Amino acid sequence: MSFFEAIILGLVQGLTEFLPVSSSGHLVLVQELLGVDDEGVTFEILVHFGTLLSVVIYFWKPLWRMILSIMPPFREEYAADRKMIVYLIVASIPAAIVGFSPLKDSFEGVYEKASVVALLLMVTGVLLFLPRLLASRGTKELGFGTAIAMGIGQAFAILPGISRSGSTIVSGMLTGTKSSDAAEFSFLMAIPAIAAAAVLELDNIGSIESELLNTYLAGAVVAFLSGLAAIYTVLAAIRKGKFEYFGIYCLVAGLAAFLYFKFGGA
Repeated sequence: MSFFEAIILGLVQGLTEFLPVSSSGHLVLVQELLGVDDEGVTFEILVHFGTLLSVVIYFWKPLWRMILSIMPPFREEYAADRKMIVYLIVASIPAAIVGFSPLKDSFEGVYEKASVVALLLMVTGVLLFLPRLLASRGTKELGFGTAIAMGIGQAFAILPGISRSGSTIVSGMLTGTKSSDAAEFSFLMAIPAIAAAAVLELDNIGSIESELLNTYLAGAVVAFLSGLAAIYTVLAAIRKGKFEYFGIYCLVAGLAAFLYFKFGGA
């Protein structure tokens, strides 16, 4: 992997991890377009740490409150923060079940089929229009029902092309939860999801070749910066009621990629 390719892939990872357009799907398609060989899990771990750092920094205040909430003497002022921890645990269960089940292995082959990934990207595009089509206007506060629904949405994102942030935010909005609350909770859900995926592959970090270290770290830094920009972008789009614009992008990009890889490309 060249330095330029690491920068491009880090940028794609950072932007698409939080933009509702599927990071795994875009990485598959961009690697195919660039002709980049699979570098294994080491590069993926580093860019995931980059995106993990971006969401931790953005949400450092609520995260700090959650930490304080579970420290004695368990003050009442942090009751809502303790409840948020419970919601995050509940929301993480469906993805954990899928991640440790035989289902995960059965989906691995999808990563090698760019045309299928493109089709799934179009599915994401349709999903992003559902709140608008179903006239779902969020007024409810986040609760257990929302956490479960968003957790199920996250489990489906095991498929490359299905956006994790998109499926979780839409799931939350369809339960009637405020769109801004669903978006912020989706980003908080990313912390255990990304951290768990990285930790599971942490043993491979020692296998990195010294001459590639700077290249990989550059990709991670770009992933961090672009991930931070993506969080601001999504929250701004939610506030302005332009969330479905990402759906238009997914439909157009998915269709173009499908036609290219199915009929004109690799």
